[in-house]
Formats: sequence, C-alpha cells, structure tokens
Amino acid sequence: MKKYTYSAKPSDNPNHWWVVNADGAILGRLASHIAARLRGKYNTAFTPHVDTGDSVIVINAEKIKLTGRKLEQKVYYRHSGYIGGLRSITARKLLEKRPEDLIRIAVKGMLPKNSLGRQLCKKLKVYAGSEHPHDAQQPETMKL
Repeated sequence: MKKYTYSAKPSDNPNHWWVVNADGAILGRLASHIAARLRGKYNTAFTPHVDTGDSVIVINAEKIKLTGRKLEQKVYYRHSGYIGGLRSITARKLLEKRPEDLIRIAVKGMLPKNSLGRQLCKKLKVYAGSEHPHDAQQPETMKL
C-alpha cells in the first residue's frame, strides 16, 4: 500500500474572485478572513508552500471600524532609508488619508513573510468607495 501526501501545483488553482463589503466591519476580523481566503485555507487542496488561494476585492474601505481607542492609539511606522527618516501616522489620520492602506497593512501582517506572502498581497484589491473595475472577473460576494 503506497502512502503519499498530495501537494497542489499552482496550475490546480481555479482562482475565484470574491467581493467583500467592509462597511461597518471590524478591521482585525475582516483582515483574518481575507488572509485565510488569499492563502487558500478554505480550499480542500490547501498546500502551505503553494498559492492555492483566491483573489479578494474589498470595497467601502473608508467605512471600516476599529474597536476601543485604536483610532488614537494605534500608530503605523515607515522608514525612508535615510537617517532620521522614520515617519509615523495614527490610525485615524491613515483612515482619512489612505483608507485602502489600513486594510492592506492589516492583511499583509497576517500573511507569510516570504516570496509567497508578497505574491499573495498582489491578489488583494482594496477600494475606498463602493465601485471597483473588476466586473469582468465575475466576483462572488463573500459573507462574513
């Protein structure tokens, strides 16, 4: 009797498209569902080192909610690479200025920190409003 473990290939992935409405959703809970869908955890042929996930479109990113006092207390940092180039921005200012980045950063933190994670980040499309240009992909609505 031969025993083996099935390992999916990238060509095995049908790559469905999903639309998520972030209106009134809590950031962390939404990000964990999106990360699992991007990773392919819901797929029966899930393989940790292969992209078996789906593409996700997030709309209404400007209407996302953060619990507690995170809007004032949560700080996002970035560095330019130059001396003294550390910049910081609070969650409230980031939500007003670039609401798409708030969701993108949260999801990216839940993905692997390697080339697979960078590849999965490209399958996430985030839009501040309710319109998106991906109607040709026939996305399905994802219930949370």
